[in-house]
Amino acid sequence: MKNILLSVFIVLNLTNVLAQDKILTKTGQVTFEASVPAFEEVKANHKAVTCILNTKTGEIASLILVKGFQFKLALMEEHFNENYIESDKFPKATFKGKIDNFDLDKITTQNQEFTIKGKMELHGKSKDITVIAKIKKVKEALQITSNFALNPEDFDIQIPTIVKAKVAKKVDVRLDFTLQ
Repeated sequence: MKNILLSVFIVLNLTNVLAQDKILTKTGQVTFEASVPAFEEVKANHKAVTCILNTKTGEIASLILVKGFQFKLALMEEHFNENYIESDKFPKATFKGKIDNFDLDKITTQNQEFTIKGKMELHGKSKDITVIAKIKKVKEALQITSNFALNPEDFDIQIPTIVKAKVAKKVDVRLDFTLQ
């Protein structure tokens, strides 16, 4: 009986220690903008993005349910989901990668720049990307922010000729994750 209790105690503690290697958020924010001057703003925000970070290895993964992007105009949101991103056919976007030279013990309350390399999957297509992110401690959490550009053509996202002049060729993406 004593050995069984000891084994249960060890397993529970080991599980707790292993769980501490991973921090996450389910309320990450991603904003993208593909606006061009003199036309209607093409901008959307998503406030329920999942991101998980292995604090021992620097491996990072993120999941976006694309129907969660919200636009100012309902019609623009409908066109985004039905005509461009085809969210019924491709309901999610994912990123899996690694933060170069990540060491949790060296993260401070001041922003530090890190390179993140990985694979972005969107609209059924994958592409290796490299982004620069700023990471800092915020209370008991880790904040990761980044700004980068994506090319819709890399993911076979076709912009109809009739609106091509109204949409930027590169989409600016901004992310803000607070992981605990």
